[in-house]
Amino acid sequence: MSILLSLFLKLSAFSLIAFGGVNALLPVLFDLAVNQEHWIDVQTFSDYFAIAQAAPGPNFMTVTLIGWHIYGVLGALLATFAVSWPSSILVYYLQRLITGMKNPLSKKTIQYAAAALAIGLVLSSAFQIALQINHSQAAYILTIGTIAITLLTRWHPLYLIAIGGALGVLGFI
Repeated sequence: MSILLSLFLKLSAFSLIAFGGVNALLPVLFDLAVNQEHWIDVQTFSDYFAIAQAAPGPNFMTVTLIGWHIYGVLGALLATFAVSWPSSILVYYLQRLITGMKNPLSKKTIQYAAAALAIGLVLSSAFQIALQINHSQAAYILTIGTIAITLLTRWHPLYLIAIGGALGVLGFI
């Protein structure tokens, strides 16, 4: 039962700093789950992240899958609740504060600052995760190529996922 308490407390604290969603703090989640607590290994983390991104639903599904891996259905439910409740309460009160503001310039300033913070955290997270899971030159080339194609074309992301999957099946990655 102590592993459930540890899971709940650590993910609850994690939730308070997950500004921009859980994906913004994937390196921290990776470090917690793989390096500190040894709940899962690198490959399992990558697999769970891929499943969570491919499946419809919330971005924090990676956390749910980690909880499921640790303690089954109870772990999944507890992990999902732990990563949801603190940030939900925080956002509720922050939104009430913003809605109650009389100065429209102050409202816009807070909203733009929050958006910039979330975008910065997500970009930093993507960079850190790429450094942690890319272990070959081919993986780095695929990552850089995907970024370039995303920025320079209007390709649908599913094409890029299919290319990455095909390269993995063929043994290039």
